[in-house]
Amino acid sequence: MTPAHHDSGATAPVASPDPSDRGVDPSLSAYWPVPVLRAVPALASAAAITFTPDHSPQVGLLAFGSAAVVGGVVLAVGSALRLSDRSSRTLAVLQGVVGAVIGALCLVFSHGQLPVLVAFVTAWAVLTGVLELLTGLRRRRRSPLARDWTTVGVLTLALAVVFLVVPPDYSQQLGGIEQIEGELTSSTVLVGILGAYGALVGVFLVIAGLSLKWQTGHPAAADTPDDKARTS
Repeated sequence: MTPAHHDSGATAPVASPDPSDRGVDPSLSAYWPVPVLRAVPALASAAAITFTPDHSPQVGLLAFGSAAVVGGVVLAVGSALRLSDRSSRTLAVLQGVVGAVIGALCLVFSHGQLPVLVAFVTAWAVLTGVLELLTGLRRRRRSPLARDWTTVGVLTLALAVVFLVVPPDYSQQLGGIEQIEGELTSSTVLVGILGAYGALVGVFLVIAGLSLKWQTGHPAAADTPDDKARTS
């Protein structure tokens, strides 16, 4: 006599794994507007600096502060709503908050002189650059977003280095063969570098965002265990 086989038809519940643990990023298709929107204030500040002959610290504080506030809010809100990976979301939101706060301080102290500009930009570049680089390194080889975060993080840290190495008392009288009147000062150089940084990062973010939108294969990355069970 063989023992009766009891089959209740029920299966043990299986915990749904974190999609990020499967090496994919299901929020990839939803995240693409965030880098594109981040590019808008960066490109706007670059245009404002480029078409403004006055490269005083006050112009730099206003242009940079405005871009940092808007870009920080976009990053914090967009990441909170569209990133599914918890660790990346936390770092990105923190980065956005830090950027917005420092940008607001730039606007509050927009009448400051060059040391104020250097201090705020350097602090912003170091803090946000480290956070963005860390986010990218944590997701390397696991998400296409990692490359974009790493690149922007490196560029932002490079901005901090430039602001630290340019002598605050630099002054060069223009003239020479072209007979250009005026004086090239550290303020002119640093505010111009801010504009170049905004243009470079802005263009990169637009390309990165559109690349995320157009890339193929992300629907499969969003498969859940329930989807797989229904198709098996």
